[in-house]
Amino acid sequence: MDVISIAGLLLGLGAILGGQVLEGGHLSSLIQPTALLIVIGGTFGAVMLQSQLSVFITSIRLGAWVLWPPPLTPSFRITRISRWSQISRKEGLLALEAEIDLLSDPFDRKGLSLLVDGVDPDRLRDLLEIEIGAWERDLKLAAKVWESAGGYSPTIGILAAVLGLIHVMENLADPSKLGAGIAVAFVGTIYGVGLANLVYLPIAKKLMAIINRLSTLREMYVDGLVGIANGDNPRTIETRMQGYIV
Repeated sequence: MDVISIAGLLLGLGAILGGQVLEGGHLSSLIQPTALLIVIGGTFGAVMLQSQLSVFITSIRLGAWVLWPPPLTPSFRITRISRWSQISRKEGLLALEAEIDLLSDPFDRKGLSLLVDGVDPDRLRDLLEIEIGAWERDLKLAAKVWESAGGYSPTIGILAAVLGLIHVMENLADPSKLGAGIAVAFVGTIYGVGLANLVYLPIAKKLMAIINRLSTLREMYVDGLVGIANGDNPRTIETRMQGYIV
């Protein structure tokens, strides 16, 4: 679990709620289920309208990466490629065929299969980089759904506030209800802006960072496979792959 994501969310919420209390306000005044329904329902309705079903489903699945990110293990990958390069120099590329079934990632399996099949190094790089590009494009398209939610949410929050004010105007005959009614109306704006800047946009940015990191690891893997295909020294391959680690 990504502790810093939880800590950041709790800190942001704590600062806002703490400020409300310090100003003498009541936390109960921020609890408005109707406004929350309008903001969340309206926001996700908008992003569903703009997205394909597959993209939207992927975006929901990627949201879990904020708390449970995929493993990023560059050192393990470098060690594995280095071992493969040593095996190939001693026993030939066909000796790596037994390693294919040990890989769980389809991309890793495909890359090693192409290497064992003796595909030309330049062709090997081209094929795998095309796949990386398509994979990265699809994931970033899904991550941008959260970015779009961050754009729609404040506007939907204003819409919730306007709807609340319409209700207030309907009660102009009773001045005692106006103050509380206006306060309730503007809670929708708080929800819209708060969710956009504390949830949706940070999720989008974090997903983009994770995707970029995963893409870099795949490029590093491809570089290692090409090095093996070229017959480079294992130490040279390892050193070049380490250059991908920041």
